[in-house]
Amino acid sequence: MNRSHQFEIPGSYKKWTIGLIVAGAIAVLYGMIFYHPFTPVVHGAAHGAAHASTDATRFWSVLLQNSVFWLLVVNASMFFICVTTMAMGGWQVALRRVPEAISSVVPIIGTVTFIVLMALIWGGRTDIYHWLDEEAVKNDKLLTWKKAFLNPVFFTIWSAITISLWYLLGKKMRSISLESDRNGPMDYETGKKWIFKNTIWASLFTVFFALTVASTIPWLWLMSIDAHWYSTMYSWYTFASSFVSGMSLVAIFVIYLKNRGELEYVTDEHLHDLGKFMFAFSVFWTYLWYSQYMLIWYANIPEETGYFKIRVQGPYKGIFFFNLIVNFLCPLLILMRRGSKRNFTLVTFMAILIIFGHWIDFYQMVMPGTLKEHSELLPFEFGVACLFIGLIMWGVGRYLSKNSLLARNHPFLKESMIHHT
Repeated sequence: MNRSHQFEIPGSYKKWTIGLIVAGAIAVLYGMIFYHPFTPVVHGAAHGAAHASTDATRFWSVLLQNSVFWLLVVNASMFFICVTTMAMGGWQVALRRVPEAISSVVPIIGTVTFIVLMALIWGGRTDIYHWLDEEAVKNDKLLTWKKAFLNPVFFTIWSAITISLWYLLGKKMRSISLESDRNGPMDYETGKKWIFKNTIWASLFTVFFALTVASTIPWLWLMSIDAHWYSTMYSWYTFASSFVSGMSLVAIFVIYLKNRGELEYVTDEHLHDLGKFMFAFSVFWTYLWYSQYMLIWYANIPEETGYFKIRVQGPYKGIFFFNLIVNFLCPLLILMRRGSKRNFTLVTFMAILIIFGHWIDFYQMVMPGTLKEHSELLPFEFGVACLFIGLIMWGVGRYLSKNSLLARNHPFLKESMIHHT
């Protein structure tokens, strides 16, 4: 057991991190050479139709899918910290530094995401975002109504504000947490003031998170790919997908550290609660999946059913239903039992499966609207994912090695040490 609460990055961890980043960089470089991503988009006469090479569209679609997915996943860790802080939850203090470390990757992946989005918007990639075509908008009443929201200036400003505040508010929460290490043990009054400051900043992050992840950002970054279609449940659906993936990522790192003899106060009880989050939000995601799909199927309105037609009856049919099996049936059948949520091997397996399943979920959110009938999953898609996984491993390892693994002076630490469910 490591009583110093300091994490030294193992050689095998470094090798995997470097290997994944190199593999991802090679995949992106391959795409830039052979997919011709900077080929201009050609606009047709009919309804301003945009045409580009399938390879170029695939390149940008894959970057969009991966950057948005992994950014929302790592940002979910800070949301977890903030909501448990607001709820005065003490159980998570023993493992708190893990979601803090994951959230520290937000500025890295956020920068990558912003660059990708700006390349799409100001590069005129109408094969990704049809509403960028001014002529098409002029001849389309529905897109004209949405022009105040779907335009390059608003998209750029709101995206920049969103990523910046996710970073700044998250950084403030991490800095307050690290204050407890520097300032030493707290008496009652000091601890009370410190908890109050934590709660205030946590509430600010949560409110802004609700205004972005649970509202506007999925509309802008993802739903506007199919600009004629909309769903009032889309943002919540996206949130559920990214949050359950975020909790799964936390579980993976907690188990990894625990297996190395770190996190001495983390017990099966804490892992059980992480498993509860994974189970509960898999069911919540399914509820939103069913509600969105069922209402549109039942109403059978052409402008709504078009979104699902290519996914349910077209080339994405296999992915669509595989998505449901992996993200609902597997967590339901495996994580329902109490013992399963306390089994390191099972929780690790399910966490990896859930993250992969929701990565596939984001794939079917993006690709039918951009690649249309070209639905095949290629090594390029997985190669780009490796880059983001490697960046997350690098960022998490860096944060954990520089800071104590235990928030040792947190007023709720004792509560976390004796936690049981």
